[in-house]
Amino acid sequence: MPFAQSKGAKLYYEETGSGHPVIFVHEFAGDCRSWEQQVRFFSRRYRCIVYNARGYPPSEVPTDGKLYSQDIATDDILAVLDHLQVPKAHVVGLSMGGFATLHFGLRHGARASCLVVAGCGYGAPKGDRERFQAEVAATADRFEKEGTRAVTLGYGVGPTRVQHQNKDPRGWAEFNAQLGEHSHIGSALTMRGVQAKRPSVYDLEAKLRKLTVPTLIVTGDEDEPCLDASLWMKRTIPSAGLWMAPRTGHNINLEEAQAFNDQLADFFAQVENGRWSLRDPRSLSKNILSLEKKPAKAKAKAG
Repeated sequence: MPFAQSKGAKLYYEETGSGHPVIFVHEFAGDCRSWEQQVRFFSRRYRCIVYNARGYPPSEVPTDGKLYSQDIATDDILAVLDHLQVPKAHVVGLSMGGFATLHFGLRHGARASCLVVAGCGYGAPKGDRERFQAEVAATADRFEKEGTRAVTLGYGVGPTRVQHQNKDPRGWAEFNAQLGEHSHIGSALTMRGVQAKRPSVYDLEAKLRKLTVPTLIVTGDEDEPCLDASLWMKRTIPSAGLWMAPRTGHNINLEEAQAFNDQLADFFAQVENGRWSLRDPRSLSKNILSLEKKPAKAKAKAG
């Protein structure tokens, strides 16, 4: 099995295809298998890289809680790219992976051709922080005491997962079965070290306003914890666009795989052809119908 060495853990990875690299960063309830529908589609034209986060076998499961954090999760992306000698890649992340992708753009932006930040926003609102952290702590305790399969019974049918179950019962069953195979220790430590302690996206406002890496924010319109944060990120990041899928929950890349792939393919093409620019400042006017003054059209490119 191929592994990339990162801080305190070896990370299992797979790569398929050739062309410009794309690295996919999975969510808490997923692993590298969660991106199979994307790898099969994009590996026809791209070098696709997937990996399992630390705590997700066959990646190593450190037992030291200090080896799980948002910064370390972000640097794990860099470790995989460095191991594979990839100078620059499209970086695609969902949920926990979306947070890592966003932080990667802020800390290692020169290594990202573009960012796809999907399903990002859980626990972000200031008013929800205490409740979110309490839920995370309780869930981590359950993983540790009851085991992954027991927790899966409720976690897989949460309010942002039932959309997938309703649309695609077989696909959802596969997702849920894979979730049940995860390490209970790795899941608990990831919950406590990454999920509970990561900063709110709203705390990153000053940095996000300076982010010029081409960015696509993605959310399902029934992924309630991510809706406001996604719209806020679109308004805050000058290089961001927003795609929202109707009647869709958190598992957006699985639930609406074709639409997700099509949106990413178009985004990648625009980036690669220099057609993804910063937001035209004229669109920020407080007027509704017309501009009182007509400033010169902005031509700055994202990147």
